[in-house]
Amino acid sequence: MPSVTDRYDPLAAEILRDPYPVLAELRMCQPVFWHAGMDSWALTRYADSVRVLRDHASFARDPRRTGGTVPEPSLSVQTLDPPQQSHVRSLFMTALRAQDLTGIESRARRLVSERLGQLAGGGTFDVMAEIAVPLSVAAVADLLGVEPPPYGKFAAVSDAIMRSMDGGLNPALVEPGRIARQQLSDLVDSWFTTSTRPGLLAQVRKAAPPDSGALTQLYVKNTARVMFQGGYSTMAAAVGNAVQTLLAHPGALEQMRDPALLATGVDELVRFDGPVQGTTRTAVHPCRIGGVDIEAGQKIVPLFAAANRDPDAFARANALVLDRSPNRHLGYGWGPHACIGTTVAQAGLRALVAALNDQPARLAAAGDGVRRRTATMRAFETLPALLLP
Repeated sequence: MPSVTDRYDPLAAEILRDPYPVLAELRMCQPVFWHAGMDSWALTRYADSVRVLRDHASFARDPRRTGGTVPEPSLSVQTLDPPQQSHVRSLFMTALRAQDLTGIESRARRLVSERLGQLAGGGTFDVMAEIAVPLSVAAVADLLGVEPPPYGKFAAVSDAIMRSMDGGLNPALVEPGRIARQQLSDLVDSWFTTSTRPGLLAQVRKAAPPDSGALTQLYVKNTARVMFQGGYSTMAAAVGNAVQTLLAHPGALEQMRDPALLATGVDELVRFDGPVQGTTRTAVHPCRIGGVDIEAGQKIVPLFAAANRDPDAFARANALVLDRSPNRHLGYGWGPHACIGTTVAQAGLRALVAALNDQPARLAAAGDGVRRRTATMRAFETLPALLLP
């Protein structure tokens, strides 16, 4: 019988369907283990994961700090470590705080309500294509202040980028991802030169004008691309996971009519079955984690899915607790490298839940969903549902 570490294949059908039993077993018997497919040490405990994510001096996100290289199109705020990333990140976070997030959430709720109204009584529909994709594209475009690209076309580009994040497990995914990033970069370049709408992009452009230097402009444009694609893909995945969780927990949706439970419940949906499964750091110098010696230059992957179900960090870790507070989960990452689109993703989820509760028809499952074969992002390919009278 294969060992538990051998059974953890992030792309295996069993793991895609439900990774949590194997991750729990690993957390108990081998919380820090070497994964040959990822060529990395994997962490399953919350405390170990947070330690690595917090200690930027010892664990690098930027491959150049340990002798690696980064292609120019990939240079963004998510590549840099503090304090080097501080200037560009500050530009985006300042612009983000200045946006009308209440208005964005209200418009997102209206969009979902309209689509649900069109779908009600019309038979089976795909939650991903009909709700998750349009909601996510529209909300992130609204935040940035740009014209939303065609839903289907952008979903295909984002899908190629998202799949390329698993290039270590499947090198064939790298080149399509590179091409997709270039396509998205061209779109972002056009926004910087032609878009006149108010929004986050306009504020960033004002704070970092063309004469601010070529390197700053490169990081700003690449970060805008990462924010659009990352915000979209994270939100779309989170929407699918949230709908599946709500379908599997009768009564949870109704409970979230309570505004207090809506606020904490959306966070709990992300902790319970989050979109981002892990991230990679590189050990800058030899260290020891969980009794395991790690060499300088070796990669480390905190597995967020495992950390978010760690009973040492979360009481009733395998239960959906809508009023959980505090809830310092890792569903969107942690700290300065957390997904920049987290705020709009949370707004999108609140809009989704509120719109579902506004709808007279009842949401019901219409068969099993199909999980997307990706390791870094936990998402559905398709998720069939019905709206019943």
